[in-house]
Amino acid sequence: MKKTLANIAEWLHIQKKTDDNPVVTGVSINTRTIKPGDLFIPFRGEQVNGHRFVQDAFAKGAAASLWLKDEPNPPEGVPLLFVESGEEALQQMARAYRAELHSVFIGITGSNGKTSTKDLVAGMLSPYFSVKKTEGNFNNELGLPLTILSLEEDTEFAVLEMGMSSFGEIEFLSNLAKPKYVVITNIGEAHMQDLGSREGIAKAKFEIIAGLDAAGQLFYDGDEPLLRPFVEKNPNVQAKSFGVQEQNDLRIAEVNFTEQGSAFRVEGELNETMSIPVLGEHQVKNTLAALLIGKEVGLTAEQMRKSLKQIVLTDMRMQVIEGVNDAIFINDAYNAAPTSMLAAISFLEKSSIKTEKWLVLGDMLELGENERQYHEDISKSISNKRFVGVCLYGPRMEWLYNKLVDQFTDEQLIWVNDDTEKLVSFLRNKINDRSIVLVKGSRGMQLERVIEPFQK
Repeated sequence: MKKTLANIAEWLHIQKKTDDNPVVTGVSINTRTIKPGDLFIPFRGEQVNGHRFVQDAFAKGAAASLWLKDEPNPPEGVPLLFVESGEEALQQMARAYRAELHSVFIGITGSNGKTSTKDLVAGMLSPYFSVKKTEGNFNNELGLPLTILSLEEDTEFAVLEMGMSSFGEIEFLSNLAKPKYVVITNIGEAHMQDLGSREGIAKAKFEIIAGLDAAGQLFYDGDEPLLRPFVEKNPNVQAKSFGVQEQNDLRIAEVNFTEQGSAFRVEGELNETMSIPVLGEHQVKNTLAALLIGKEVGLTAEQMRKSLKQIVLTDMRMQVIEGVNDAIFINDAYNAAPTSMLAAISFLEKSSIKTEKWLVLGDMLELGENERQYHEDISKSISNKRFVGVCLYGPRMEWLYNKLVDQFTDEQLIWVNDDTEKLVSFLRNKINDRSIVLVKGSRGMQLERVIEPFQK
């Protein structure tokens, strides 16, 4: 963006009380990452009052700052805009700027796979268009407005991840972004403690159609039966499904894995052979959403094929890491819920990349009152005939350990409550050039620490 302070005052429907009219080229809520030309927005919380850092923001090159009307002692001699709420001002600025942009907005939500799908869609489009995507975890009521305000005016596609923890949040984000295309990757169990059931999660995710353009389209996981009733209740929404089942508009017909990634064949809306430098059938499934959008915007099959070969996903999403002794580690430690955990385990079980398969699994968080059952049920997908060993980390994984202890020996199975170094020591003399190790757990478990000592 590139707007004068007077332009921003108009967006906010307020009077500019200073004669200064600097040009604002960005927005920041953190002085540690502020850039020259930014408008600084101070937030006032229980622990920290951002107004203490306004002078620091100007010292680092801020063009202007907001200031809450009821906050005393505003600094003099610097351009300020006085507002009732910093958060509402940020959102209103994003809403006004969005109305001026001609970019095509793409909204992506789902219990698992949001970030990977965002990377896949953006990677599909970026060789041929000017594309901006959500960076990091800027996918909430503050992060999404910041992403919108960071867009250049000539951005052709904005690929926005939309996260949530309760009802109404996705609806708000969708109405703010007004996307032309939306994607629902799947329905898992994350936020079960807030939404009560998988049906509740499906309802919350489906809020993404709230701001959908009348001529827009929904692309959704057609293998998930909880989504189909919502699609049927909204016949005016153009919808296409993707997945592995026969009834989907685009479906996976075949997948093969190598150390270089996943080769696959699709049928339906496209009948093509493609490949991605990423492992996992669930990542292939996420790719289907990118293919449907690519087809919709006019890319040829060959253009999409070339794009996918160059895809780079955000770290810790089925990330292949070469380890010592030529072992391979699969770093999928960014997050975990039962659905994604089972998908990752299924990938390793089917994989023929290496013969000795190890699991390193950490606690799955935010699962609510049924968390014990979810952890114990993972045991149904783990057999000593398919996996040579299992390492479990975190207090909740003791439940899974107790389910597996009868079929694995002490040399094959370990549970550790809170010390990753014990897992490293357990693995150190066991992995070799025949080993492939899947590492997966919720973000709070930081299981990537197990991989670091083994990296070349």
